[in-house]
Amino acid sequence: MSYQYISVDSIERVGRITINRPQALNALSVPLMDEVGEAINAFEADEGIGAIIITGTEKAFAAGADIKDMAGLDGESALAQDFPYNASGWHALNRCRKPVIAAVSGFALGGGCELAMACDFIIAADNARFGQPEVKLGIIPGAGGTQRLIRAVGKAKAMELCLTGRMMEADEAERAGLVAYVTPADELQTRALATAQTIAAQSSTGTAMIKDCINQAMEIPLSSGLVYERRVLQALFGSDDQREGMTAFVEKRKPAFKRKGQ
Repeated sequence: MSYQYISVDSIERVGRITINRPQALNALSVPLMDEVGEAINAFEADEGIGAIIITGTEKAFAAGADIKDMAGLDGESALAQDFPYNASGWHALNRCRKPVIAAVSGFALGGGCELAMACDFIIAADNARFGQPEVKLGIIPGAGGTQRLIRAVGKAKAMELCLTGRMMEADEAERAGLVAYVTPADELQTRALATAQTIAAQSSTGTAMIKDCINQAMEIPLSSGLVYERRVLQALFGSDDQREGMTAFVEKRKPAFKRKGQ
């Protein structure tokens, strides 16, 4: 498929989406996010893909939403369009059952920070900068910035970041729990790909269920989450991947999980 604002490639069982709108620091326009949605849906449907990376350029993952998309909106039109969720990329990312990694270099601000947080975890280059500067435009984050950020870094830091609009550097983001780990910028793609390949080599059923259980933990009480986790574990016994994984462990060999796409 041909895209205007992104490029797409795959390496073994990893699909990669690269935001490619450098003249606008990868600002997230509605057409761009529609293309991201199409690419996510294509990778989700491809049984040969076990994990997905979303990344940008060295200078910017995405420096925010496209102001041109917002400048002409009024309250009624924003509500009627359900802005910013009138772009399919947000819905596709929220529905995706395969693990999605954000590999962030440079600016991840506003909608760019929200896009990174909507992924399952973030790997950051040491030059990465995160922030929710919407308050400087007289608005608030609208694609998860006030909701996912607090779950990642806690109330005090989320409140401070959103109220001041300041940028948070990669090492602070790692200490705060926003990113999984930080890597030198020139190693970002290599490290992200290696991590994604490790995930993609696992049981696809197992990775989907781990993702589901951890996401449930963000939504429900601990007591309910423990029951949910236990029921998922119990349901996995007797699956092909469970039998192969445990047999391989006993036989001291690498498991050969079934891949319908291979």
